[in-house]
Amino acid sequence: MQYQKASEFLGGRHELGQNFLADPALIAAIQRLVRDETQGPIIELGAGDGALTGPLSRLNRPVTALEIDPRRVRRLQRHFGDSVDVRQADVLRHRFPAAPHTVVGNVPFHLTTAIIRKLLSERGWGSAVLIVQWEVARRRAGVGGASMLTAAWWPWYDFRLVRRIPASAFRPVPSVDAGLLLMRRRAVPLVDGRQGYQAFVKQVFQAPGRGLEEMIGRTGRVRRAELREWVRWSRIPARALPKDLVAEDWARLWELVRD
Repeated sequence: MQYQKASEFLGGRHELGQNFLADPALIAAIQRLVRDETQGPIIELGAGDGALTGPLSRLNRPVTALEIDPRRVRRLQRHFGDSVDVRQADVLRHRFPAAPHTVVGNVPFHLTTAIIRKLLSERGWGSAVLIVQWEVARRRAGVGGASMLTAAWWPWYDFRLVRRIPASAFRPVPSVDAGLLLMRRRAVPLVDGRQGYQAFVKQVFQAPGRGLEEMIGRTGRVRRAELREWVRWSRIPARALPKDLVAEDWARLWELVRD
C-alpha cells in the first residue's frame, strides 16, 4: 500500500483540535523509530486521515487505529480494509488492552496532558511514541526542568525527547512547534509504594521555601541530618528546586522517607 497524503482523504480542515502530519520524511522517521524501538501490536491514537496508519501497517504488526470522527473512521475502514482494525473511539474513554502493546499517536495539543495522564494509568503498553506540543515534550522528558507529573511517574517510566518537529510539518500549521516523545515502562520500578511516593513528590513541589533542601525539610518527612547528607552526597546545587532533580535523585530521596 502506497503512502497517501492527508488531502487525499478529507482535505485539510482543522477539526477536533487536530493538526495532520504532512512531511513524508518525518513520517518515515517515526515509522523507523516505532520499528526499531518498540515491540508488539500497535494502537494508534487519533488516526485522523491515516498519514501514520499506512506506514505503521507496513511493519508487519497488528495495528488498531482509534479515531473519534465517524466520517474519518468510515474512510479509513474503506481504505485499509482488513489490514488495520479501525475503531471509532474517544482515547480518553478507551479501555486499552492488558496484553503488551505499543502506543503511537499525533496527539491534539489541547489534550496532551489529559492523554498522557490516561496512558500513565494504563498497565498494558510498554512503549509510547507521541507527537506532542514542544514545551510539553521538554517538560515530560525533564529538559530544562521536570514537571511534577514527570517526577511523580519517573520511577515507573523513562521519558526521552527524540527530536523537535517544526510547525511547518503539519497541516493546518499550528502556532507552536511539536516534539517527538518516547515513553518506556521500566522493567523494574526505581521505588516501591507508588501512592505514597507520588503524595510525597506533590508535597515537595508545593512546599514553601527558597531552595530544595528547605522545601523538603518543610514536609517533615526526612530528618535534617539525613537530608543534609543526601544533598551533599547527591551534589545538589544550593539553589536547586524540585524541577532540577532527576529520576535517580527522587528514588534515593524516597529511600530516606521510607527508612
